Amino acid sequence: MIQNLLDRIDSELGRLSKRQKLIAEYIISHYDKAAYMTASKLGETVGVSESTVVRFASEIGYDGYPELQKAMQEMIRDKLTSVQRIDVASDRIDYGDVLSSVLNQDIKLIKKTMEENNSDSFVRAVDSIVNARTIYIFAVKSSFALARFLGYYFELIFGNVKIIETTSKTQMYEQLFRIDKQDVMIGISFPRYSSSTMEAMQFASQQGAYVIAITDSMTSPVTKISDCVLIAKSDMASVVDSLVAPLSLINALIVATVEQKRDEVTQTFKQLESIWDRYDLYIKNGEIKADE
Repeated sequence: MIQNLLDRIDSELGRLSKRQKLIAEYIISHYDKAAYMTASKLGETVGVSESTVVRFASEIGYDGYPELQKAMQEMIRDKLTSVQRIDVASDRIDYGDVLSSVLNQDIKLIKKTMEENNSDSFVRAVDSIVNARTIYIFAVKSSFALARFLGYYFELIFGNVKIIETTSKTQMYEQLFRIDKQDVMIGISFPRYSSSTMEAMQFASQQGAYVIAITDSMTSPVTKISDCVLIAKSDMASVVDSLVAPLSLINALIVATVEQKRDEVTQTFKQLESIWDRYDLYIKNGEIKADE
């Protein structure tokens, strides 16, 4: 929480050194920018050494700078406007080499996802999906692209998938009103967290459905109403959200469900291949047919 961090700073302010007070004052006024700075960058911005920044984190009760940085990030990620995101990105991205900078950030997010995920939760999620009567998937804004991708493959594998494509409350409840304990709801939510996704997941839970959250942190609001939480680290790169790690997690879900239903899926795709061949859905041997 913001208040918690500010309380820590306020309670320790009297015994901080002059240089550490400069850091405290900067964080109080610009925590939205400080949250995504390295210790070195924060020190350079304030005019102190990197080691002073690290000592400051310890002085206000954190194990080190990474823990302080994480606390700042968690308290502002779902509050930044698009304009603020652009300002923050200017301090984080090397615009001399945007490609390498963004790709390296994405690599770090996948590594964090591997470290923070719980394999037991993943197994429970797969089992519930495989055994569900109907699989409901809900997401909005940029997360909807993930819902579409997951829904496309699950529809081929299971055939019992409903992607909720509206943020209208009336239509949302109309599409969800049959959900019950035989079903699974997969809610996908990343900062800035959507109230619509929260409401849809809450309704599904009240109806007895098994609710799976795909989100960025255990502090995400959707975890409180979920039976199973899958963590995929996301981050912002300017006005866009990095969804590389969430997509990788979704790939893993698809692969795991295919393995559990291997015989059925094999038969399904044999039929699909036959249809695709019959209607020339794909280019063969690199040749494009000329219009007749």
